[in-house]
Amino acid sequence: MKTAHGEIPTPIFMPVGTAASVKAVPPRDLHEMGAKIILANTYHLHLRPGTPLIAQMGGIHKFNGWHGPVLTDSGGFQVWSLKDLRKIKENGVEFRSHLDGSKHFFSPESVMQSQREIGADVIMAFDECTPYPSTIEEAQKSLNYTKRWTRTAKEWLCENPPLHGYEQKFFGIVQGGMHEELRLQAIEELKDINPDGYALGGLSVGEPAEMMYKIADLCTDHLPSDKPRYVMGVGTPWNLLELISRGIDMFDCVMPTRNARNGMMFTSKGVLHYKSARHKEEKIPPDENCDCYTCKNFSRAYLRHLIHSGEILAWQLASIHNLHFYLNLMKQARDRIASGNFEEWSSETISAMQGEFA
Repeated sequence: MKTAHGEIPTPIFMPVGTAASVKAVPPRDLHEMGAKIILANTYHLHLRPGTPLIAQMGGIHKFNGWHGPVLTDSGGFQVWSLKDLRKIKENGVEFRSHLDGSKHFFSPESVMQSQREIGADVIMAFDECTPYPSTIEEAQKSLNYTKRWTRTAKEWLCENPPLHGYEQKFFGIVQGGMHEELRLQAIEELKDINPDGYALGGLSVGEPAEMMYKIADLCTDHLPSDKPRYVMGVGTPWNLLELISRGIDMFDCVMPTRNARNGMMFTSKGVLHYKSARHKEEKIPPDENCDCYTCKNFSRAYLRHLIHSGEILAWQLASIHNLHFYLNLMKQARDRIASGNFEEWSSETISAMQGEFA
């Protein structure tokens, strides 16, 4: 996918920089580990520092020092997750800030305005995330909001050009819960709107993994093959490989950095809990098959010492490794697809990664 700030090879993983910052990892390190695009969130940037300020600073690339492509989520999932602090209306959602309780309103138009101000290369339609489980009536009502809001957003964008002098690609979001007929309804509606890419929302919200794979498989069978297909907020390394085999191109998830801060590292031989006492005297790196900065320079014993000492460096080193692991996994997937042996390699890799150290 070509954007104003660079080309994005697919399949790709996008490190999550919710507040215009990938936690504990500077843009320099993201670039060195091979990140091609990062994600930020409209809801959080709307609340702090405010998207007009980002526009005043020249857009997100000048604001945060990351000069590659950026994707902004619309904030629909965050507003949905507020539950007791929001009220859904026909023309948008009224909600209270989780920071100070102040009242705000998101409409399809205002969310597009915020994303114009942020200046991301890829911007998302404002949607209503369908909860799991939901009846078909509940899911249909939720989907109807998303359908109307997506069409309104596209119309607004056509009348209001970008603010920072470059094109922004617009992605629509396929909702519909776990109801196959609603997912297909959503796809047909989006095809008529003709966005630049298609995202699958409302997955990884509590449903079994096999159900997520089934819905993704259904959707990719009916989505255009010449436009990017993006599963939002997913997931483990093995989730990504399973979804790539079903035709998904783009992913984002907080798991690499969040799990790193909580003492978990993904490796080629399983999940490493580097807090564990068994690693207290281990001289080997977290992953002997990894060439990231962390694994080339530090031992499991040192990382365990850092996190038990409350040192912020533990978060940074573990986050660098996990992000490198995800990004390198995507590079390997692209290479294996090109060489024609993805399925065999994927099956072996998933089996190895799903093991777990004590």
